[in-house]
Amino acid sequence: MAGLNKQTASTQHNPFPRNWWVSGLWLVAAIYLVYSVNAMGLDWDRFTAGLGHADNLLSRMFPPNFSRWELLLEGLIESLEIAVISSVVGIFLSLFIGLLAARNFMPNWISTPVRGFIALCRSFHPVIIAILFVKSVGFGALAGILTLVIATIGFIAKLFAEAIEEISFKQVEAIRATGASFVSVILFAVMPQVFSRFIGFATYQFDSNLRNSTMVGIVGAGGLGGTLFSAFQRFDYDFVAAILITIIALILFWEFLSTLVRRIF
Repeated sequence: MAGLNKQTASTQHNPFPRNWWVSGLWLVAAIYLVYSVNAMGLDWDRFTAGLGHADNLLSRMFPPNFSRWELLLEGLIESLEIAVISSVVGIFLSLFIGLLAARNFMPNWISTPVRGFIALCRSFHPVIIAILFVKSVGFGALAGILTLVIATIGFIAKLFAEAIEEISFKQVEAIRATGASFVSVILFAVMPQVFSRFIGFATYQFDSNLRNSTMVGIVGAGGLGGTLFSAFQRFDYDFVAAILITIIALILFWEFLSTLVRRIF
């Protein structure tokens, strides 16, 4: 009977005991959330008033005005050019930078500073980087291209380095045993294992650059964002709607193409 009681007590023991440290952190987070809402003056009246302003804005945006399609097309083409050039250059550079950042191929005195550079590229929002390049090289597409190259390196190089660190070294050792050079090891032992993931990284980054190329123009870095910002300044909201619809259509079209690319590879 005593043994049965011990067994029953053990089965009734809670297998998921409460972690008071975690509960305390959740309580602190909840208190800070309430404090932040009060400090910023967020209330329901402000939200409902905003809905009224949004209704007025939408009524002025529709129907969209495509009469200035030449200006719209010019900005769209420039955004595409910025996205393509920055993606190709950034992805190409990320191949080498990601390899240098891989700790299973490079010594610490190489991989550590390279990883620091990658972290630096990821530290700032593209708009902030665009402002810096606009101040450095002037207004126009060059500032947008340089901005998105930095953003591409910060994303692709990091993921590419992590993908290399996760590969199986059996293929690497087999290729090395044949006396192959370092370049041959990369081409025939490393790239086959990470190529499909790299294609996924690249397609996602181009999608991101396509969206960002329409945004950096707001600060003068070229692209459709400049046209959008000018339309907002003129209170030309029906033309704003036309630009937004064009951007949405462009992103959806690329999403369709990227899905096909991922299925092929």
